[in-house]
Formats: sequence, C-alpha cells, structure tokens
Amino acid sequence: MSEQAFELVEQCLETSGSGAGLDFLVKKFRDEKQYPQLFEARLMKKRHELGLPLIHTGPLNDLPEKTQRAYDEGSMEIAREVGNLFLAEGEIERAWPYFRAIGEAGPIREAIEALDTREDLDGIIEIAYHERVNPRKGFELALSNYGTCRAITYFGQYPSEEGRDESARLLTKTLYDELVENLKRTIEKNPEKNPEKNEDKLPAANRVSELIEGRDWLFEGNSYFIDTSHVSSIVQYAVEWRDPETLQMAVELCSYGKRLGEMFQFKGQPPFEDVFVDHEVYLKALLGDDVDGAIAHFRAKVVESDPDEVGTAPAQTLVKLLTRLEHYGEAVDIFREFLGEADPAYLACPNPRQLCQMGGDYERLRELAREEGDLLSFTAASIQG
Repeated sequence: MSEQAFELVEQCLETSGSGAGLDFLVKKFRDEKQYPQLFEARLMKKRHELGLPLIHTGPLNDLPEKTQRAYDEGSMEIAREVGNLFLAEGEIERAWPYFRAIGEAGPIREAIEALDTREDLDGIIEIAYHERVNPRKGFELALSNYGTCRAITYFGQYPSEEGRDESARLLTKTLYDELVENLKRTIEKNPEKNPEKNEDKLPAANRVSELIEGRDWLFEGNSYFIDTSHVSSIVQYAVEWRDPETLQMAVELCSYGKRLGEMFQFKGQPPFEDVFVDHEVYLKALLGDDVDGAIAHFRAKVVESDPDEVGTAPAQTLVKLLTRLEHYGEAVDIFREFLGEADPAYLACPNPRQLCQMGGDYERLRELAREEGDLLSFTAASIQG
C-alpha cells in the first residue's frame, strides 16, 4: 500500500470524520477491485454504524437482539455484494466462499451452468460436483474436459445421491456412443469381412447389440474398441441405477464385454466373478428380462458360496436384487436363511423389518417383531396394519 493512501485516509478522517474515512476505503478497494479488502472495509463500516469494535477479535456475544439482527443482515448483504463482484470478473472459485457463507448457492450454480470450458477446472468441478452446487454440470465439465477415465474416478468418489443419476446417464451414454462410433468405423473399413452385407459405408444401426450381431470377426485377435477397464467399471456401477435407458446401455456393454478376448475377461468379486456375464444377468432382470432365471442364478451362487471365504456379499446381492424386483417376501426369506447372524454394521441391504415395511406386509412384521422381542416394530406394524 502506498504512503499516499495512508495520507489520504488521514486527511479524510481529520477533515470529514470517521465515516468519510471508511467511505474512502470502500471506494478505493472497489475501484481497485480489491474485493476481499472491500468486504472487510464494508464490515468495518457496519460495525462503526452499530457502535461495535472496529477490529474483529472473535464472535460478538451478548449483543442486543436488534443490533445482532442488523449486523447479521448487513454481513449477508456485504457478502452478497462481494460475491457478485467476483462473479462479474468470472472468478467463480473466489466468489463461492461468500455465497456459501450466507447459504446462497443459486448465483454460483447459474455461473457454472453457463461455463463451457476453461483452463484449470479442478476448483470449479470441486464446487459443482463434490460440494453439490451443480452436480450434473460439474460432471459434464469433468467428462468433456478431462475424459472418461478421470470422470469415472470422480463418479466413484461422489458422496451424494444428488445428481448421481444424471451423471450415470451422461457417463454411460458418452462411453456407449464412443463404442458405437468405433464399431461403425471398423465395419466400414472392412467391407470384405461381410461382403454379402455390402458394407462399403457406415452401418445404419446405432446400437451396440445390432453392430456386433453376426460379426464375430470384430473380436478376432483380442481386438477391442474402447478401454475395457472403462466398460468394466460402468457395468459394475450400473447395479445401483434405475433409469431404464441407462440400464439398457449397460446391458449392451455387458453383451459387448462378453465377446472380448480372454485377456479382457476381468475377475470380479463374488457374486460377480464373471464381470460381464453376471452383471448382464442382474441388469437384465432389473429391466424385467428373465427375472426368474436371474433369481435362480444368484441364489445358486449364495448356496454354493462359503461365507468364511467370500463373506455375505452373495446373499446381500440377492436380497438387493429381490428388493429392486419388489419380491419383498422372498427377500425376507433369503435374509433370514443366510444373513440372520450377520453383523448389521456390515449390511448394505434392507433388513427383514424394512423389507416388510416396504412390502406393506404388516402381519409378518408383527410376527418377526414378536419373535425378536422388538416392541417398537411390533407397535409400528400394529398401528399400520
């Protein structure tokens, strides 16, 4: 800070008083776009107006209600002003702390929504995605600017359900569309492989299942058309998804994955040891395809598995599948047969009381509650039933 600035402040204070001195600081910092200093200067002016200590030394305790309200309202107004000044300069990351402090994410959400690309997006993505200001746009920026691999990492680390469905849809569609395009280009470049189909131009099909059908030559020599680890990651995440279109794309990614060479057949965790085959069975069931076959498939894995070696994952997976299929009674039976002794702290599936509640089976809930000495659940079931 120049010596002249100190002299000008002294002149203002001597000739016009303390209010003028503070006004001088506010104008100077605003004109010079020193917004953090502007924030402090305006807060100091508000404290001066209210007869409070000018230097902040800690929480202002035991203020009269009227004074406290005035100070709080003034602080919010000042934070909003400074945040908007930073936004006007395109400084989203520097604006966010001011809006976060007053619980107003709207202006930041809108500013992020308007972004297309820029250098060094890490901070923006952190605000948008991980702090949940605009999760969909944050994930879109991560995917478009940093690519699928990093986007998958972001998705796996995401702490909330908010925006997760939109992110899953965008991630899956991006990977799926890239695979479709690569398959079509390969088919176009190899018309001699299927001369009867006269493939001297891009195939009209736009689905993976249609493009690979009848074209075993695509997979000869361990050929692949998109990063296989990305495909594996997507289909493993997909068991939690609910959007039918996204699930269908994941099913077709499984169908593609199954055709890949042996070196790309990743070993998964029980009950998805065969990543693409087992996930295809599960995901198809979620779409209503061969539901009975899927239940039998995963029940067999539960019966054949050794809990001492693989834990309770197979049984929990079956309970979760039955829950998604709304087979609540069968889910209760599986839980009681295979998970009755499991530590509740390590369960990721609904318990029998929750399953009875979800299925509206209050009579069975009463029976279970009486059997387990659970008076609360017994009362809840009696009232609801």
